[in-house]
Amino acid sequence: MKFIKIILSPFSLLYGIITAFRNFLFNISVLKYNTFDLPIINVGNLSMGGTGKTPHIEYLIRLLYSNYKIATLSRGYKRKSKGFVIAENNSATTEIGDEPKQYKTKFPETLVTVCENRRLGITEILKSKNKIDCVLLDDAFQHRSLKAGFNILLTDYKKLYTRDFIVPSGTLREFRCGAKRADVIIITKCPKSLSEEEKNRIRNEIKPQKNQHLFFSYIEYGSFVKLNNVTFEEDIDKVNSVLLFSGIADVKPLERYLIDKKYSVQSLLFKDHHQYSIQDLTKIKESFYNIALPKKIIVTTEKDIMRIENVEQQEIIKGLPIFYIPIVIDFFETDKKIFNAIITDYVKNA
Repeated sequence: MKFIKIILSPFSLLYGIITAFRNFLFNISVLKYNTFDLPIINVGNLSMGGTGKTPHIEYLIRLLYSNYKIATLSRGYKRKSKGFVIAENNSATTEIGDEPKQYKTKFPETLVTVCENRRLGITEILKSKNKIDCVLLDDAFQHRSLKAGFNILLTDYKKLYTRDFIVPSGTLREFRCGAKRADVIIITKCPKSLSEEEKNRIRNEIKPQKNQHLFFSYIEYGSFVKLNNVTFEEDIDKVNSVLLFSGIADVKPLERYLIDKKYSVQSLLFKDHHQYSIQDLTKIKESFYNIALPKKIIVTTEKDIMRIENVEQQEIIKGLPIFYIPIVIDFFETDKKIFNAIITDYVKNA
């Protein structure tokens, strides 16, 4: 692996130089950016994905929705539609993407939108009949043609951007110095037992600017949620074997969680945002039946469930004991109070 990184390093350097030059042109206003007269919070990262943007967007919705009319704007990755689309309660994942589908399912009163061009997306949101107080941008840290009023940068505790490299030898989309554009940096997926000593070590590694805030968040797992078409009369507490299938960027935290819960775990993994075919679901079904242990279930993520929605897919999995585990993120207590205050003050005063 190290040898491959060395071979790819010249390509990484070239890619990094190109993105750095583009950022420089924006910084000196040769390339123009647009600003809008409403609070815009951007949640993004330097890496290709897997840092937990979706649950952090959901955290912001929960924090703000009781006092403000919120809109989310995402790219709608792997959707089949083009341009600006406003999600409806019955919109398909193929039309809006799995993450926006999840937002709309969980927060039906929120205006959920998708557009490849974030600048155009904001313009269309403002043209709509909805009175919006704040826009949450999903994964737009590198979209420099739109200047958000507040930037949140996420980095995974297990793979801090300070230890990563530019693609293709690593997963970074730009040089590490791009983190200077962030107002807040969040270390995500931390262990709940994270010590102050470890926090200080990470602070010294990240070296946030004087104007930046650094916070630590962790994942909270909910109870198993049974799919609507599933009949499962056994005691869920007596289950000892799990077939885990998933197509997300980083399923390892969920694997560790299930193993820590003393389940025997067999994983069937797909690429991020994978669109499940009939063949995929048939393979999942066969893999489940091949597990010898009798007290078994199938587990997946909330985001994966959004991609199993049409009649043909539902027919294949009919009768299978499929559950998903919802997640939320939370902050350590002191961090939580300060983070919430920073966000609410920004939205109130922007």
